[in-house]
Amino acid sequence: MSWSHTIAAFDLLDSPTASGAAVRDFLLAHGADDVVVQTVTGERGVTDFVKVTIPGTNGKISGGMAPTLGLIGRLGGLGARPEQIGFVSDGDGALTIVAAAAKLLDMRSRGDVLEGDVILSTHIDPDAPTQPHDPVPFMNSAVDQGVSNDYEVSADMDAIVSVDTTKGNRICNHRGFAITPTIKDGWILRVSDTLLDVAERASGLPPVVMPITMQDITPYGNGVFHVNSIVQPSTATTAPVIGLAIVTASAVAGSATGATDLHSVEGAVRFVIEAAKDFGRGIASFYDEAEFAMLIEQVGSMSHLRVAHPVAAVPVV
Repeated sequence: MSWSHTIAAFDLLDSPTASGAAVRDFLLAHGADDVVVQTVTGERGVTDFVKVTIPGTNGKISGGMAPTLGLIGRLGGLGARPEQIGFVSDGDGALTIVAAAAKLLDMRSRGDVLEGDVILSTHIDPDAPTQPHDPVPFMNSAVDQGVSNDYEVSADMDAIVSVDTTKGNRICNHRGFAITPTIKDGWILRVSDTLLDVAERASGLPPVVMPITMQDITPYGNGVFHVNSIVQPSTATTAPVIGLAIVTASAVAGSATGATDLHSVEGAVRFVIEAAKDFGRGIASFYDEAEFAMLIEQVGSMSHLRVAHPVAAVPVV
């Protein structure tokens, strides 16, 4: 279980002084060898990107062959201060990743070391802006999604789980978490059976799948609707990506406070840890490589969907 890590991470992040430095100290105290913090200034504010790598027994860092899993916490911000007081619903992705990192580090110090390397990244911003969105307001971010990809997505990641609050919609109304189909290089592929297995055992319930559309896998800023940023890492890599959506039964604004359900977050923490265990050991796979090769041969590449295209200016009448 990961309750103590989830509660400690929430207490750390539920603060107007939450920062990358504070997260670094928290993870170092749990045994991290190195935590990289980079402060980035955007048009809408400042945020700290945090990345920690946890080596596996047979990972690439030690010259092994086990694949590397990337775990990314996506969000606009942890808070919307001064407009809102306290931790906002949108912060659940970062909370999941910080708690999972602490749990994995404690596991390693006790001798439960995963086979593959795990790279965890997110950003820490206690006072992010908001923006209008239907059916409920979105949190905005100090930096654009492309900048987030630059700091959070690594070429060393052989597959990625992107965790994001996904409560402000009417298409996945369930309390807990849901996974998306796999996205790879512009293709929305079928849902991984082995990751459904992980979701089932982590939740104790039938697995729930979050719908993803072609619009969602195109880069932000192209003028079309996106359910949120959950699969935006797929626009910056050819590695397979799934979204892990923390969801609710009713539409909840990302900028709402008092909306974080720690039961759902703790379940998401266990999902990413179990996925990392199974992926490193070759038990879990994100997609069928032979089937994907057939799709490319029969239909062709869809990688052009990962490229941002400028939105045409609307003439003023």
